[in-house]
Amino acid sequence: MGINLQKGQKISLSKEGGGSLSKVVMGLGWDAKKSGGGMLKGMFGGGGSDSIDLDASCVVFDDNNKVVDTIWFKQLKSRDGSIVHTGDNRTGDGDGDDEQIIVDLDKVPASVKALVFTVNSFTGQTFDSVENAYCRMVDKSNNQEVARYTLSAQGSHTAQIMAKVYRHNGEWKMHAIGENGTGRTIDSLLPQIIVHL
Repeated sequence: MGINLQKGQKISLSKEGGGSLSKVVMGLGWDAKKSGGGMLKGMFGGGGSDSIDLDASCVVFDDNNKVVDTIWFKQLKSRDGSIVHTGDNRTGDGDGDDEQIIVDLDKVPASVKALVFTVNSFTGQTFDSVENAYCRMVDKSNNQEVARYTLSAQGSHTAQIMAKVYRHNGEWKMHAIGENGTGRTIDSLLPQIIVHL
């Protein structure tokens, strides 16, 4: 079982038995809040949940805090091939991760300092319509969860700056940011991300 991160907490991305992780998955999950009618009505049609299209993105920064690349639903792979988004989920339905971004840490260019993971509400709904939102880091080699950060953040924001994976003294670390943001796409979120680099 991985570490449950608190907002602002930082951990080292190392394996339990020592050594660093090489390939990781950032999994993001959420559910649309159920609307009216209670459980019975939901079971027999009517009520149910409204779908909400949250989009997971990864913004890549160099040592000068300049954007090198952005991995999101319009570009599912980084130009160097080290980061791959597994595809867009438009509803948040189902159990487990709704969107995943796979990072081959060993192949991330040395000039890259930080990867920032965000979630935007493409449909423009606020996080008041979302529940059970989280991001989690998984070791791809054994599918073990390394860390999970659960967002209790309901509110009128349309984006979340979830976490940062960054290099520090030659090793990768993860920082749970958990800051509210605004913007339907990653472009409008960039000025808010740079504050956390």
